[in-house]
Amino acid sequence: MTSAPPAPLRVLVADDQELVRAGFCVILEAAGFAVAGEAADGAAAVALAASERPDVVLMDVRMPVMDGLEATRRIAASGADAPKVVILTTFDLDDYVYEALRAGASGFLLKDAPRADLVAAIRVAAAGDALLAPSVTRRLIEAFAARPAAVAPSPSRLASLTPRERDILTLVARGRSNAEIASDLVVSEATVKTHVGHLLAKLGLRDRVQAVILAYETGAITPGRPDLTPG
Repeated sequence: MTSAPPAPLRVLVADDQELVRAGFCVILEAAGFAVAGEAADGAAAVALAASERPDVVLMDVRMPVMDGLEATRRIAASGADAPKVVILTTFDLDDYVYEALRAGASGFLLKDAPRADLVAAIRVAAAGDALLAPSVTRRLIEAFAARPAAVAPSPSRLASLTPRERDILTLVARGRSNAEIASDLVVSEATVKTHVGHLLAKLGLRDRVQAVILAYETGAITPGRPDLTPG
């Protein structure tokens, strides 16, 4: 007896431009995703995320009524099973993007990215497996890290991690995927996933992007110096 195929990932599209939303929906449906709804502003996105419980929300930054930053913050704070939020942005690295990552976004996608990148970004965000577009993400994270947070977390926040978990945090912060980390440390991917899950739980983080941000904010890793600070 064959098992039923897995249910398609459900994606909510939030953008104030109707044609942009329509274009995303066509791409999503062609790729086998289910469109969980469309929102023209941040308030509608928050309401739909609560009622429809999509796997991923594609979130524009600048929208009326409520911007994507506040909408992301509210969705991310809605519980442990909150949808992943992927920010849709132009590559201007504005303050909204940095704050959206702090607010709980799982990554970002350039609006002019190829459709294959959109499909991959949704799958990666839903799995919580790796950073989006590593070459671009590293630039974003480094620029983000250069801006001091209003209240930077203490390095002691990492004290609960084991030496191996700290090693893995270093590699995660460098944008490495689970497969790459497994190769670097000569362990299985399953072992890496277990360690990543443990360190996220210990640090109270939702996903890998938040782990990267915390690694930079605590000074455990800095641009140009990828090794963890001793102690």
